[in-house]
Amino acid sequence: MASQDEERHEKRKKRKASNALVWAILALLILALGGFGIGGFGGTVRSVAEVGDVEVDATTYARALQSEQRRLAQATGGAIGVPEMRALGLDAQVLQRLLAAAALEDEADDLAISVGDAEVARAIRENGAFGGVSGRFDREGYAAVLRQNGLTERQFEARTRSDLASSVLQDAVLGGIRAPDAQAEFFAAWLSESRDATLADVTVSMLEGGPLAPSDDDLATFLEAEADRFRTPERKRLTYAWLDPATVARGMDVSAEDLTAAYEARADEFRRPARVLAERLAFADAEAAAAARAEIEAGESTFDALVEARGLTLEDVDQGELSADDLSDAAAAAVFALTEPGLAGPVETPLGPALFRVNAVLDASETPLAEVEDELRLEIAAERAEREIEGLRDTMDDLLAGGATLEELEAEIGATVATLDWFDGASEGPAGYAALRQAASEVQEGDFPEVIDLDDGGLIAIRLDETLPAELPALDEIRDEVAAVWTAASTRERLEDRARALAGQLRDGATFEELGLTPVPAEDAERATPLPGRAPAVTDALFELSEPGEVAALAGDDLSATIVRLDAIDVPDLGEGEAAALVDTVRAQLTRGYAEDLFEAYGRAVQQGAGVQVNQAAVNAVLSQLGGL
Repeated sequence: MASQDEERHEKRKKRKASNALVWAILALLILALGGFGIGGFGGTVRSVAEVGDVEVDATTYARALQSEQRRLAQATGGAIGVPEMRALGLDAQVLQRLLAAAALEDEADDLAISVGDAEVARAIRENGAFGGVSGRFDREGYAAVLRQNGLTERQFEARTRSDLASSVLQDAVLGGIRAPDAQAEFFAAWLSESRDATLADVTVSMLEGGPLAPSDDDLATFLEAEADRFRTPERKRLTYAWLDPATVARGMDVSAEDLTAAYEARADEFRRPARVLAERLAFADAEAAAAARAEIEAGESTFDALVEARGLTLEDVDQGELSADDLSDAAAAAVFALTEPGLAGPVETPLGPALFRVNAVLDASETPLAEVEDELRLEIAAERAEREIEGLRDTMDDLLAGGATLEELEAEIGATVATLDWFDGASEGPAGYAALRQAASEVQEGDFPEVIDLDDGGLIAIRLDETLPAELPALDEIRDEVAAVWTAASTRERLEDRARALAGQLRDGATFEELGLTPVPAEDAERATPLPGRAPAVTDALFELSEPGEVAALAGDDLSATIVRLDAIDVPDLGEGEAAALVDTVRAQLTRGYAEDLFEAYGRAVQQGAGVQVNQAAVNAVLSQLGGL
């Protein structure tokens, strides 16, 4: 009789697996209504990995990477390329998620976990990505979207079935996990606790004699002890010849005719027609749209409720700023008949009969030339300066190649010639440009000056004259700077000592008033919310105290110190109101964390048992096509 492992092995050999995450990834693509193709992964490059008998195909990996790119772009507000993802290790994380899903699918199949046709049909019908104008499942739209993504209905339904089976296994593994009540209550109490306190400031005016004046010995000793603070870094003394767009632009003449022409070229910007801020909700037919408006006018429903009932959000129906030219004649007539926010329609639109909710009516406006004259003059001059500099690039290059010195470029092409002591961290003048900083870090004595393109259209060339070693200036050269730092440091130290002494007297029973302090009450202070007008460190110090009556003293970032006395600790009843809800939230978060840890361990065990093979050549091929190699 074959062993159980042998039976599992035979079962795997007979099975043709599908990828569990394709359905989820496609759902995201479909929701975005964006079909795209990932070509070039056919032929011999079909699979990037295998877990047991389940393949992770190259197309799925590519789509998962692009989905992660879009998620990051939405989160950061800027595009991120595959090279940046690789530098952060995100490409490996994407592959690991696919491997974990494939392992789960492999295990579900080994355990003969499956779902019936009715469950598959229900999941597809309830997928909002396949909803038509009415919001209900659209059979033709379903088929069209699958065709757009290169899938047959049979393939998609098989993948949906596999994904649902994996979900059953996941639920079975994680079912019954619950964080202990005592743990949830402990953290909830810690989070919801509030405190009452009394604060008092210790200021320089409370120091006998005020700030002290340092002696020469004080300064010499301080400079020696804090030498790193005052030592100048190693510097490169550079001579540069700079064609700066701002400088060139200042010498440009802009005529009145030029200003008028620029103003007229941007007439659409300065002369704005009447506009509205509106939302549009389309319906299957005119009767449904009219009925919806009647419900709103009768107070039986609201525009928001109708949007939500259709499975949409207000972002989905938001049309932004609209002018009459953005709408059909009928829609424009209805919308712009309103003189204040309200409802317009139903009117015919390309999506069918629709209601418009107008949220604001913006009157036509015109900005006169006089108000934007300075702005236009700067823009015209900047554009001309950029063109002039661009035309001088070859001339500058030829002059340098012919042996011209940087100093000669001032007379030849009007470049600004000056010197710069550059060091790592310098940002003044031309050192504010990344290209200059890079060139300065690499330049060596004797290097031939070359033209460097700056990101604002400027040009610069540099020459290393000498390297200045790091050094500690003589006290006489930086006396004022050393004295200012010494005075601030000594005053801060004396303030902290004074605050500690006063705090000790408060612990012994003295009152704030007896010590010449002005008490400031702070009630219902919360751990996560800094006290108004105070640095976060003050709140941290308050919540480090354990018993009412305890006192702490701490120095501030400026020339002051603060005394904090804990007066009361309040922990709400965890069985009622917001506190009870917080316990539930904390319990859910703890449970989720336990579940994630458990499922991660389970996934590793499943992958180890099934065996994982990664085709690195196929992975590299996908990354290369997406611009990551």
